[in-house]
Amino acid sequence: MTAPHRSSAQPSADRSLLLATRNAHKAEEFAVLLAPWTVDPLPEDVRLPPETGSTFAENALGKARAAAAASGRLAFGDDSGIQAAALDGAPGVRSARFAGETATDAENLEKLRAAVPPGGQLAYVCAIAIVDPSDGAEHVVEGRCGGRMADAPRGSGGFGYDPIFVADDDPAGRTMAQLRPEEKAAISHRGRAVSLLRAWLAERPDPQS
Repeated sequence: MTAPHRSSAQPSADRSLLLATRNAHKAEEFAVLLAPWTVDPLPEDVRLPPETGSTFAENALGKARAAAAASGRLAFGDDSGIQAAALDGAPGVRSARFAGETATDAENLEKLRAAVPPGGQLAYVCAIAIVDPSDGAEHVVEGRCGGRMADAPRGSGGFGYDPIFVADDDPAGRTMAQLRPEEKAAISHRGRAVSLLRAWLAERPDPQS
């Protein structure tokens, strides 16, 4: 069997995690959500597999496994997206490519707006997988946030579909893009998934010792 490609990067200090993503927006959110854990960026020489899974969990686990095998470090990956009831759960795992393989956030957003009327039921989903290569442990958690389609894009924060997603748990009816970072973290799919990840990490106090 061919040995896995290993990154030249060395393991960081204890209480650090390697994030298997090239998405800068996600990296910023995870760094805030997981503090005081340190979230380290993926070394350039680590190759991630394509997102070909049929579920968010499959895609997240593929990334985490690749990063852990290449680096020898405790690594996690995520896959997230939006589901529309009017589209039988689409775009789902194809959220980032809803309007095409090279589509921008704006193009994806406009395609969803054209397909789902204001007030249409939506849900954000985030699966996070974490892999510890020291003992082969793998764990997957999932967070969900229910919501509805906004009447028009609003707000300048966040990314992706945030300007048109009104969370059920925000009584003011603001979009995710209008929320302050700490407000978004308290109700978002990613924030909820991270809470479950923290619980798993708390049971493994010395994952790299």
